[in-house]
Amino acid sequence: MLFNSISFAIFLPLVFILYWFLAKNNYKLQNIILLFASYFFYACWDWRFLFLLVFSTFLDYYTGIKIADSKNRTESKRWFWLSISVNLGFLGVFKYYNFFAQSFAEGLDNLGLHINPWTLKVILPVGISFYTFHGLSYVIDIYKQKIKAEKSFIDYSVFVSFFPLLVAGPIERATHLLPQIQKNRTFDYEKSVDGMRQILWGLFKKIVIADQCAVYANMIFNQSSDYTGSTLVLGAIFFTFQIYGDFSGYSDIAIGTAKLFGIDLLRNFAFPYFSRDIAEFWRRWHISLSSWFRDYLYIPLGGSKGGTWLKIRNTLIIFIVSGFWHGANWTFIVWGLLNAIYIIPSIILNTNRSNLDIVAQGKNIPTLKECIKIGTTFCLTVFAWIFFRANNLQHAIDYIRNIFKISLFKIPYFPGIGMATPFFIFLIVFILIEWLNRESLFAIQHLGKTWSAVTRWSFYFVLILIIYYYSLTVDAQQFIYFQF
Repeated sequence: MLFNSISFAIFLPLVFILYWFLAKNNYKLQNIILLFASYFFYACWDWRFLFLLVFSTFLDYYTGIKIADSKNRTESKRWFWLSISVNLGFLGVFKYYNFFAQSFAEGLDNLGLHINPWTLKVILPVGISFYTFHGLSYVIDIYKQKIKAEKSFIDYSVFVSFFPLLVAGPIERATHLLPQIQKNRTFDYEKSVDGMRQILWGLFKKIVIADQCAVYANMIFNQSSDYTGSTLVLGAIFFTFQIYGDFSGYSDIAIGTAKLFGIDLLRNFAFPYFSRDIAEFWRRWHISLSSWFRDYLYIPLGGSKGGTWLKIRNTLIIFIVSGFWHGANWTFIVWGLLNAIYIIPSIILNTNRSNLDIVAQGKNIPTLKECIKIGTTFCLTVFAWIFFRANNLQHAIDYIRNIFKISLFKIPYFPGIGMATPFFIFLIVFILIEWLNRESLFAIQHLGKTWSAVTRWSFYFVLILIIYYYSLTVDAQQFIYFQF
């Protein structure tokens, strides 16, 4: 069930009505409704994998209690590693087994030894990386005695499987979400209106920006050898906005939907393409994952407490693991490594935390120096996204090689470029709106609040019309991060 589908447009109001009108202020009944709704939502993808979700949930719930009730550290450690091993084992089998088997076979093939590896004929369970990380953080926090084990299986299950975040995040923490699940929730009109605005902007990002960019990015990437270097650059830029509109759009819809139920989720994007260096970019892109790796991998490895080489080692590890988390392909690992290489100079020079504020805060126009920094960071990011989007390493290398030809200085062209003019206008307007409202949690959070009611509602109506029009031009597209 896609957020940008008719089925979700029917599903969401029904759950909303049951939640607020049937359960009213009874949070226990509200949680039961959310749990059944979340399981139904997940079963719509593939009901067979619902059993895997339930098993993973029960495993972490049970081991969490056993860790908390252990009489000594040895017993606690035994239950802790059971949970970690099984969780990572499932993730490894479903997501990485075929990759390792095929890579091993290719390595032997290069040595002249030919084998036919046995591979799994199974699709990747949607959202497995996300709900696995929910459970891992919960168990780790109990083991480190940061939180107490949750005794209510219903409450814990809602934490893991809350449908807005179930398949593509944000990656929540028990310390943030569980307390909200465990208390009475009353309907907040202002929060719900704010949620609807965020849903609307998320749909605009997904349907108008991401899905239209996908058409042109796919056309150019899938036939990259047929296009000029300038067109390939344009294709990489299309994908850059596709993945941002797609994933941040999903996050906006998820966070906005949660607000309708009186629940706040972690912020996942903070206008990352306005970053002045790569370190700032990673503080603003997929924030819930970046902070997860910081807290559960980078800091345990020593974080920034050691010398420069230790910091570099830890940075390389988390970025390579981050790349590997995104998918079982060498392209993702190179993408992660490339971002690590980008950020290492700022670690050596100790400038990786020099841009903690919002760029050009309180101003509409940045300085020339800020423009150069934003432009440089954006170009580096676009280059790295080529590896993320490419089918394999050879495809990425060929794509980059074909960019740096004399045709780089030709005017970009692809079939239908003339018909894409209205979309280019919308893309420019989109960037402008995001820039002018970069100090908000999302671009239209406060936009129009000082306008007259007629003007404000006219703006919302125009957005809806644009979303509807573009939804007719392209079939509903699955969100990119569902494959991770």
